[in-house]
Amino acid sequence: MTIRPANRSDVPALALLLGELFSIEKDFTVDYRKHEKGLAMMLDFPGERTIMAAEDGGKVIGMCAGQLSVSTVEGGWSLWIEDMIVTEAYRGQGIGHKLISAVAEWGKKKGAVRLQLLADKNNTPAIEFYSKQGWKTGNMFCLRKTDF
Repeated sequence: MTIRPANRSDVPALALLLGELFSIEKDFTVDYRKHEKGLAMMLDFPGERTIMAAEDGGKVIGMCAGQLSVSTVEGGWSLWIEDMIVTEAYRGQGIGHKLISAVAEWGKKKGAVRLQLLADKNNTPAIEFYSKQGWKTGNMFCLRKTDF
Protein backbone atom coordinates (compact mmCIF):
# COMPACT_ATOMS: atom_id res chain seq x y z
CA MET A 1 0.00 0.00 0.00
CA THR A 2 1.34 3.42 -0.95
CA ILE A 3 0.23 6.99 -0.34
CA ARG A 4 0.82 9.30 -3.29
CA PRO A 5 -0.51 12.51 -4.83
CA ALA A 6 -3.59 11.82 -6.92
CA ASN A 7 -3.67 12.64 -10.63
CA ARG A 8 -6.32 13.14 -13.29
CA SER A 9 -6.40 9.44 -14.19
CA ASP A 10 -7.51 8.72 -10.59
CA VAL A 11 -10.64 10.89 -10.85
CA PRO A 12 -13.14 8.06 -11.63
CA ALA A 13 -11.87 5.95 -8.70
CA LEU A 14 -11.84 8.99 -6.39
CA ALA A 15 -15.42 9.83 -7.39
CA LEU A 16 -16.48 6.30 -6.41
CA LEU A 17 -14.86 6.83 -3.01
CA LEU A 18 -16.74 10.12 -2.65
CA GLY A 19 -19.94 8.25 -3.43
CA GLU A 20 -19.15 5.89 -0.56
CA LEU A 21 -18.44 8.83 1.76
CA PHE A 22 -21.45 10.91 0.75
CA SER A 23 -23.78 7.96 1.21
CA ILE A 24 -22.79 8.09 4.91
CA GLU A 25 -23.11 11.88 5.33
CA LYS A 26 -26.69 13.10 5.50
CA ASP A 27 -26.00 16.63 4.17
CA PHE A 28 -24.80 15.41 0.77
CA THR A 29 -26.13 13.44 -2.18
CA VAL A 30 -24.19 11.22 -4.54
CA ASP A 31 -23.73 12.72 -8.02
CA TYR A 32 -20.68 11.23 -9.71
CA ARG A 33 -20.66 13.84 -12.50
CA LYS A 34 -20.39 16.65 -9.95
CA HIS A 35 -17.84 14.73 -7.90
CA GLU A 36 -15.62 14.20 -10.94
CA LYS A 37 -15.92 17.90 -11.85
CA GLY A 38 -14.95 18.97 -8.31
CA LEU A 39 -12.03 16.54 -8.15
CA ALA A 40 -10.73 17.79 -11.50
CA MET A 41 -11.00 21.38 -10.28
CA MET A 42 -8.93 20.51 -7.21
CA LEU A 43 -6.27 18.79 -9.28
CA ASP A 44 -6.08 21.77 -11.65
CA PHE A 45 -4.87 24.04 -8.79
CA PRO A 46 -2.12 22.01 -7.09
CA GLY A 47 -0.50 25.04 -5.45
CA GLU A 48 -3.53 25.64 -3.25
CA ARG A 49 -5.08 22.18 -3.10
CA THR A 50 -4.01 18.57 -2.92
CA ILE A 51 -5.54 15.13 -3.02
CA MET A 52 -3.60 12.19 -1.62
CA ALA A 53 -4.55 8.71 -2.74
CA ALA A 54 -3.96 5.39 -1.00
CA GLU A 55 -3.24 2.67 -3.52
CA ASP A 56 -3.01 -1.08 -3.09
CA GLY A 57 -2.09 -3.28 -6.03
CA GLY A 58 -2.90 -0.54 -8.54
CA LYS A 59 -6.32 0.14 -7.02
CA VAL A 60 -7.19 3.42 -5.27
CA ILE A 61 -8.60 2.42 -1.88
CA GLY A 62 -8.61 5.73 -0.01
CA MET A 63 -8.26 9.46 -0.39
CA CYS A 64 -7.87 12.68 1.54
CA ALA A 65 -8.01 16.18 0.12
CA GLY A 66 -6.78 19.45 1.52
CA GLN A 67 -7.31 23.10 0.63
CA LEU A 68 -5.53 26.17 1.91
CA SER A 69 -7.39 29.22 3.15
CA VAL A 70 -6.27 32.30 5.05
CA SER A 71 -6.88 32.27 8.79
CA THR A 72 -7.20 35.81 10.11
CA VAL A 73 -7.11 34.54 13.71
CA GLU A 74 -3.83 32.69 13.10
CA GLY A 75 -2.40 35.22 10.65
CA GLY A 76 -1.44 32.44 8.28
CA TRP A 77 -2.64 29.56 6.18
CA SER A 78 -5.23 27.16 7.50
CA LEU A 79 -5.49 23.75 5.88
CA TRP A 80 -9.01 22.38 5.47
CA ILE A 81 -8.99 18.60 5.43
CA GLU A 82 -11.69 17.48 3.02
CA ASP A 83 -13.25 14.22 1.93
CA MET A 84 -11.20 11.70 3.91
CA ILE A 85 -12.37 8.17 3.10
CA VAL A 86 -10.89 4.69 3.13
CA THR A 87 -13.03 2.06 1.46
CA GLU A 88 -14.68 -0.17 4.03
CA ALA A 89 -12.63 -3.33 3.39
CA TYR A 90 -9.40 -1.46 4.22
CA ARG A 91 -10.48 0.44 7.35
CA GLY A 92 -8.74 -0.13 10.67
CA GLN A 93 -5.27 -0.56 9.12
CA GLY A 94 -3.88 2.94 9.72
CA ILE A 95 -4.45 4.10 6.14
CA GLY A 96 -6.66 7.04 7.15
CA HIS A 97 -4.00 8.26 9.56
CA LYS A 98 -1.37 8.01 6.80
CA LEU A 99 -3.57 9.91 4.35
CA ILE A 100 -4.22 12.76 6.80
CA SER A 101 -0.51 12.86 7.70
CA ALA A 102 0.43 13.14 4.02
CA VAL A 103 -2.01 16.02 3.48
CA ALA A 104 -0.83 17.69 6.71
CA GLU A 105 2.80 17.40 5.60
CA TRP A 106 1.89 18.97 2.25
CA GLY A 107 0.18 21.81 4.17
CA LYS A 108 3.13 22.27 6.49
CA LYS A 109 5.42 22.71 3.48
CA LYS A 110 3.01 25.36 2.19
CA GLY A 111 3.15 27.19 5.53
CA ALA A 112 -0.13 26.04 7.10
CA VAL A 113 -0.34 26.76 10.83
CA ARG A 114 -3.65 25.03 11.56
CA LEU A 115 -5.60 21.99 10.38
CA GLN A 116 -9.37 21.88 10.47
CA LEU A 117 -12.14 19.68 9.16
CA LEU A 118 -15.86 19.12 9.23
CA ALA A 119 -17.39 15.79 10.21
CA ASP A 120 -20.97 14.60 10.15
CA LYS A 121 -22.13 14.72 13.78
CA ASN A 122 -23.93 11.40 13.27
CA ASN A 123 -20.91 9.59 11.85
CA THR A 124 -19.72 8.13 15.15
CA PRO A 125 -16.93 5.98 13.63
CA ALA A 126 -15.44 9.06 11.93
CA ILE A 127 -15.64 11.17 15.09
CA GLU A 128 -13.99 8.39 17.12
CA PHE A 129 -11.27 8.07 14.45
CA TYR A 130 -10.52 11.81 14.53
CA SER A 131 -10.58 11.91 18.34
CA LYS A 132 -8.01 9.09 18.50
CA GLN A 133 -5.84 11.14 16.13
CA GLY A 134 -5.87 14.10 18.55
CA TRP A 135 -8.55 16.24 16.87
CA LYS A 136 -10.60 18.40 19.26
CA THR A 137 -14.11 19.76 18.90
CA GLY A 138 -14.66 23.49 19.22
CA ASN A 139 -17.59 25.79 19.80
CA MET A 140 -18.00 26.65 16.12
CA PHE A 141 -20.45 24.80 13.91
CA CYS A 142 -21.15 24.78 10.20
CA LEU A 143 -23.89 26.79 8.53
CA ARG A 144 -24.70 26.17 4.87
CA LYS A 145 -26.61 28.02 2.16
CA THR A 146 -26.95 26.86 -1.41
CA ASP A 147 -29.84 29.02 -2.65
CA PHE A 148 -28.15 32.39 -3.05
